[in-house]
Amino acid sequence: MNRRKAAMIRRATPADTEALSALSRTCFTQTFGHLYDPADLEAFLTEAYAPDILHTELEDPNRATWLLFEDATDEAPIGYVTACPAQLPHPDVAPGDGEIQRLYILQGHQGAGRGTALLNTALEWLERDGPRTLWIGVWSENYGAQRFYARHGFEIVGDYSFMVGDHADHELITRRPARLPSE
Repeated sequence: MNRRKAAMIRRATPADTEALSALSRTCFTQTFGHLYDPADLEAFLTEAYAPDILHTELEDPNRATWLLFEDATDEAPIGYVTACPAQLPHPDVAPGDGEIQRLYILQGHQGAGRGTALLNTALEWLERDGPRTLWIGVWSENYGAQRFYARHGFEIVGDYSFMVGDHADHELITRRPARLPSE
């Protein structure tokens, strides 16, 4: 019988900076790299996922990142999620709102509930002090991600341009209103 190992999630620390940088660059490139001119892609990867940028993010107590591993014995993460105060450019974003900023899993490791496990981990952290409005930005042509977030109560409420180098992507803004504990 071929039994699948149980995935493991743990909170990232500044010691994970290099691994997170490599994973972030790989995941973004696997998912979206074909869309961009190589110079635009490299400019974005350097701006968003440079080790010094991620190290600062990992030290910020208002942000949290969790790493996903195939199982507890693996040293290399296969996915991650980052949560932070809401920063999306929507007029209804308010102080105290939370945002799932990034959720990526390497190709070949997606499925088996891993994305849901990562998302739920981040949502629980964002709502640790009680219900709050939550936000996620998603590429307008990433229909699978849109369906995934809709299953978790997020609805499209706006859009904006997300810059990758000099390239502007049409990004959708999704929101999940604060839920009462009985919901």
